[in-house]
Amino acid sequence: MPEIEKTEEQEAPAEATPKVDLSEEELAALCKAHVCAKCAVMAEAEDIKLRALADNENFKRRIQRETEEVRRYSTESVLSDLLPVLDNLALAIEHSRGSEACKDIVMGVDMTRKIFLDTLKRHGLECVGSCGEAFDPNVHEAIGTVCVEGQAEGCVAQVAQSGYVLKGRVIRPAKVLVNKLPEA
Repeated sequence: MPEIEKTEEQEAPAEATPKVDLSEEELAALCKAHVCAKCAVMAEAEDIKLRALADNENFKRRIQRETEEVRRYSTESVLSDLLPVLDNLALAIEHSRGSEACKDIVMGVDMTRKIFLDTLKRHGLECVGSCGEAFDPNVHEAIGTVCVEGQAEGCVAQVAQSGYVLKGRVIRPAKVLVNKLPEA
């Protein structure tokens, strides 16, 4: 059996190496800096850790965004259920305008409608669709065309049913008749 030669490091007695007291953090940092700096396993683990942290941050942001959206539009269903009430109040006012016998009732219904609209406006509901404004397919629904002299082509000539927007989101588009000038 061949004899293995001992190097100087192996021949030195164990007592010759100075004893160093290191804390756990210092030992881990020293190990990471010297041993694991080139270790593929460590690099892969660090990459996995960073990806998990990024995924966690993205998840937090998405949940926060969704929670904000739910909170912002939570009243949408209630408000859209109240729209027919507004429509009926407007119809009652419109059909009773010329009658002297109903003058006081019409004034009361009109005041009630205005208070109701103001209350809904405080919750973010806005009425859209008025005569003379440019037709916008995002907030208007064209139900036909008419020819009205004195108005520009493509403008809203008549509003059949008011539309409503809740904090920038269309709840119901305004049903309108669009002005179309006769061809010359």
